[in-house]
Amino acid sequence: MRAVTASESYAGQTWARSGGGTRVLWLFLALWTLTAVFANATPARAADTIPATQAAYLADRLRENPVHVTDQLPREVPRSTAPDFARLAKRTGVPTYVLVLPMQSSTDGKQLLGAVHDRLGRDGLYVLFEGTDLAAATAYGVRAPADAAATVALYELPYDAGPLRSFERFVDVIAQGEEKATARAEAARQKYQDDEPAEMYIGPSDRRNQSFLTGSLLTGVPLLIVLGAWYVRRRRRRSGAERRVPRWVVPGAAVLTATAIALTAPVVFDQTKSSAAEPPTPTDLTARVERVASGLKQDPVYADPESPRVLDSRQLDALHDRIRDFRRSDGGGPVFVSLVPQTPESESAGDAMLFAAAVHAKVGEDGVYVVADPDDGTIDVYNHGLRLDSTRLSFGLPDSVTLGDSRADEADDHLLGERLDKLMTFIDETPRTDRPQSEPAPAPAPRAADENTLPPLFATDFWPGLFVGAFLALLLSGLVAGLTWGFGGLLRWRSPAPEPTHRLPLTAPTEPSVSYLRRTAYAELTTLTEEFAGRDERGRAWDHLDAALLLVDGDLDRVRESGTDPATLVAVIVLARAGRAALADDTTDLCCGVNPLHGPGVSRHHVRVSTEGVARRLLPVCEFCRNTAIADPSGIPGSLLKLPDPSSGNNRLPYYAVTDGPLTALPHGIARLVDKVRETAGVH
Repeated sequence: MRAVTASESYAGQTWARSGGGTRVLWLFLALWTLTAVFANATPARAADTIPATQAAYLADRLRENPVHVTDQLPREVPRSTAPDFARLAKRTGVPTYVLVLPMQSSTDGKQLLGAVHDRLGRDGLYVLFEGTDLAAATAYGVRAPADAAATVALYELPYDAGPLRSFERFVDVIAQGEEKATARAEAARQKYQDDEPAEMYIGPSDRRNQSFLTGSLLTGVPLLIVLGAWYVRRRRRRSGAERRVPRWVVPGAAVLTATAIALTAPVVFDQTKSSAAEPPTPTDLTARVERVASGLKQDPVYADPESPRVLDSRQLDALHDRIRDFRRSDGGGPVFVSLVPQTPESESAGDAMLFAAAVHAKVGEDGVYVVADPDDGTIDVYNHGLRLDSTRLSFGLPDSVTLGDSRADEADDHLLGERLDKLMTFIDETPRTDRPQSEPAPAPAPRAADENTLPPLFATDFWPGLFVGAFLALLLSGLVAGLTWGFGGLLRWRSPAPEPTHRLPLTAPTEPSVSYLRRTAYAELTTLTEEFAGRDERGRAWDHLDAALLLVDGDLDRVRESGTDPATLVAVIVLARAGRAALADDTTDLCCGVNPLHGPGVSRHHVRVSTEGVARRLLPVCEFCRNTAIADPSGIPGSLLKLPDPSSGNNRLPYYAVTDGPLTALPHGIARLVDKVRETAGVH
């Protein structure tokens, strides 16, 4: 409510003393006050569910520039694309304000736009992008068919069109006017209600398939021509027919065919990018780290202003008190808390350890760096230069603090205030060391320029394709002479169980029977034991074998017993396969978090874990699941590994929801799983 100014109060008192203090005066003042109350209260309704700090921050950004592109998605939507958005926005014919933010999982897009509009106080067309998706668009005080334009952009463009192309289509429809835009939206809805436009980009696996096909054709087709001509010539010679075709024709035809394939393939497979993302500039890749570091230099707790607020003032004050007390304690020091989302599209590719190391380098002060994600509620802790036991900080933290429990999953704020308070207690109780300890240097993030660039066509699987093409040509030619022999050779070529890693995503069931898990666990663990026989090293492979044996008390036959639960069998399979990979010098530490039976993970990705709502979870994914998450996000819930519910044998739940044992550590890597197994078994 607007406060009455001193001049207004003084004027009322003067009028009353001069004889004007009548009922009319009091009635007028009452009506004026009520008017002021409702005039100031009405705009606040749109912002009731939106944190004031978030709306105010975004309004300030739009006041500086009508296009605000977050610095948290440089790998997907770099800040350097803001001028492109601004250029397109001018074509709407009305004042247009554009926000490009990370996904707002707990905030309604239209409510956020309403709150920002109320704070900014300017009418116009407000557009919100969450990542690459056009999440909401609303017109305030101007005539613009925002809903129709958003519908057209949603239906007419494929999911991978990218934000700039989506905004361009949106702007074009706005410029058409209300009547034409509404008709076009209805036509798009009718045309694509049961189907989607074809994808605009292909992924790395698709390019490898293209390379493989090109290589196979390049050797297979010319060789088939040569072998076919040789077979025909031999048959004609046996029949006594004369040779009518010159000898140079067949080699010449083969060479011309190979040349035509080599020249045509790059024209047919002309894609060079795997997404619409523009390459980020060096400034794009450092902007967020510099912003967070600058904030931490002023305040040891930095809350991302683009995200919903997860700590109230009381929790924030309490956290400041705990940080101040720890800094003054014996052996203590600074604690820096960053409440910032960690997404795969960020400069650190979602790696909290890499983000904390970058912030530490910019802040330039040793201390405990805490990265708390306000979006998924995870908490990571890293010691940089304090006399604290870093091993205990890394592996001793309870999952209820780092990952949260069921209550935290259901709460909008993930109970971060309560869990950060428990974290400070844990840090207080962490043993001191004689010398400062620090985290090892993290591996660098993948180069952003390489992530969205497809490999050359004549690379990767092109070379295996050359051999496979020749082999297939020989095989098909051999089938002419002996179909039975060729089919038997093909069967002998197949690999025996256990299957090779590249076949796992194609054969692993999503709802395996207990008997399948027993057979697979026994085969994998037996194979690892045999491969490890005679070796003296005690490296990663030994750690995996040791952890797998701990799960079955050192008895291989226990794997086949009925008393071993499915979650334990899955953990044994994962550890055994990881051990075999380690023996082959494979340093991969990730396992597919969608279905651990798929084998190694190649990256982390936010994936949908439920068919209801838009709940997402950051999980390591294998190449197969990563492609599914990109091409068909709604297909991931059906790919989750589901195990029998211990409380109800007929129901199945995702594997991470049916147990609180070691398997819950799997999304954090094989090393974390090994530590969890040893911790559960009481082995250190």
